[in-house]
Amino acid sequence: MDFVTKLPKSSQGYDTIWVIVDRLTKSAIFTPIRETDPMDKLARIYLKEVFTRHGIPVSIISDHDPRFASNFWRSLQNALGTRLDMSIAYHPETDG
Repeated sequence: MDFVTKLPKSSQGYDTIWVIVDRLTKSAIFTPIRETDPMDKLARIYLKEVFTRHGIPVSIISDHDPRFASNFWRSLQNALGTRLDMSIAYHPETDG
C-alpha cells in the first residue's frame, strides 16, 4: 500500500490516490481520497474495498507513513490477525 499525493484536486476535492496491490493476483485497487482523511475513514474504505474483494489479507506491506504506523491501524490489523510489515524508506518496490 502506498499513497500518490499532491495531485491537483478533483471536483470532489480528492487530491490523493491510495494504491493497494494484491501481490498474489497482481491486481490493484486505486482509491481516490483526500490527503487529510482521518485514519478511521481510511479503515472504512479499506474494509469496503479490500475485504469485500479479497477477504482478510495474511500480511500487508506499506511504507512508514504515519497513517499506517498509527495505533488505530495496528490495532485493526491485530484484531484481524494480519501481519503488518513496514518497508524501507524510499524503496517503493516493496510497497504494494
